[in-house]
Parts: sequence; C-alpha cells; structure tokens
Amino acid sequence: MEKNKILIAYGTRYGATTSTAEEISKVLQGEGFDVKVVNLQKDKVKDITNFELVVIGSGMKMDMWTTKAKAFLKKFSGEFKKRKVAIFVSSGGRALMEHKGELDEIDRITKKYLEDKASKYGLNPISMTMFGGVWDYNQISKIFRKFLDAEKENFIAAGIKETEPGVYDTRNWENIRAWAKELASKI
Repeated sequence: MEKNKILIAYGTRYGATTSTAEEISKVLQGEGFDVKVVNLQKDKVKDITNFELVVIGSGMKMDMWTTKAKAFLKKFSGEFKKRKVAIFVSSGGRALMEHKGELDEIDRITKKYLEDKASKYGLNPISMTMFGGVWDYNQISKIFRKFLDAEKENFIAAGIKETEPGVYDTRNWENIRAWAKELASKI
C-alpha cells in the first residue's frame, strides 16, 4: 500500500455521481494526494492493494445502489478490512426531504443506503455521507418522469433551480468539498 494514494470508485446511472466523484478528487488532489477516479460502469478495478484509502460512491434510484458499485463492494469486501474506506451516495430526493422536514425519512435512508450497506460488507468506514443528486428529465423513463412531475412544485419551493432544460441539480457543492477536506484530514 502506498501512502497518499486514493481510489475513488463509483457507479452512476445518469452521470451526477461522476461530477461528484470528480469534485472530491479535485479537493483531495489539492490536499496533496494522488487520486485515481474509476467509473465502474466503464472500467474494471482489478486490484486495490496500492491504495491507502478507497472511496466508494453510488447513485441511488428507488432505494438501490448501482449494480456495478454493489459488485465492487462484494468483490473487494475482504480487502477493505486492510485499508481505510469511505462511502458516499448521491440522492436527488434528499433536498426535497429536507425542504419538507422529513427528517425521519432522511434518517431511514441514511441507515439503509450507508450504515446497512457498510454492515453488509463488513466495512468500518472512516466517513459516510449522502449528497444531493440530479433529476434529469431528459434521461429518465416516462413512468419516473410522471412521479417527478408531481414533485416539481416542491423543487421550486425548495429553491432547486433548473440548471439546464429539464435538469434539476440538488447537490450542495460546498458540502461535497467540505466532506473531501475532512476525508483528507483522516488519512
């Protein structure tokens, strides 16, 4: 294992987790770390032994991690016990839950998306968090679009703006950067 080497491996459905992982990487590189970012939908990771920290991320949809991120957790679950691990998920629904004051629901999904996933694979993460995500009407199914149409007024009321036609970004970039800086301090 090499000091100061970090792997960020993530699964994404529509691309929001890609830009989140890239931002985390940028902050960690700024803190002096050598960072490799891998989109598990496009590339395979064969070995993690050279990394001091492995950050695993996944986009969430209908309460589920991406298939590739789950497979990565399963494949390296034994190796994760020998190094530092951190987990993040991207969830477009979090900002709406915060706006509606659904704190019990945020606690439930935090447990399910992060704590239960870590426990299932025997992980002891140095940090876990849930960021916002992106609702992209241009890429989602018609059925899911109907669900989101019912929430559109809540987007506006929550201050979630359309960043480009049909795209609503619920991420707080300052929170993402702050989490990455906190990670750097724990290595």
